[in-house]
Amino acid sequence: MKSLDVVIIDDHEVVRSGITSLLSGPEVTVVGSAASGQEGLELMSSKLPDAVLLDIRMPDNDGLSTLQTLRASHPDLPIVMVSTYDNPTYVARSVALGANDYVLKGDSRSVFLDAIKRAASGEEPSTDSLLRKIGEAMSRSGKEAPPMDVPLTAREVQVLRHVALGLSNKEIGRSLNISVETVKEHVQNILRKLNAADRTDAAVRAVKMGLA
Repeated sequence: MKSLDVVIIDDHEVVRSGITSLLSGPEVTVVGSAASGQEGLELMSSKLPDAVLLDIRMPDNDGLSTLQTLRASHPDLPIVMVSTYDNPTYVARSVALGANDYVLKGDSRSVFLDAIKRAASGEEPSTDSLLRKIGEAMSRSGKEAPPMDVPLTAREVQVLRHVALGLSNKEIGRSLNISVETVKEHVQNILRKLNAADRTDAAVRAVKMGLA
């Protein structure tokens, strides 16, 4: 089997070196690395790898904004987000922006390799993947009727779950394939129906009601 060409984008040299060393073997060849989102975008103009490992948190042009830009310019490029944090908001935003998978920096070599191989071949993430679990929750949430004592429509419950995950209106719109104006309308209705002061208040209520 042909070795997969991978590019690593991370602002810490020790992390880039560590991941390169971790992946070293016949399955993967690290063909380039970048210390910032901007460097990574410039690198893509000369190299188009089989997959990209992209750090979430970087001081200049963070991973999520880089993901968004890469998705616009290279819609089919397999991108695996890499983070120290299993933060549900980061994962949900990665889902909304079109990442193929999400791995933690402390994960084993087999987890990294599996994520890269699946992304490169167009397969879904493994059943243990954080991105898959949260992505399924985000897509499933609108298909079930809300509990009887919750004064929200199924779509409003879906939007509320996205709000509870910390997504912006734009990210919610992208995730649900609806306009930002429609998202704003749903959020206003949610705040009014729940008598919530703001999005944070609504998110707390969602958790208390078992909706998020």
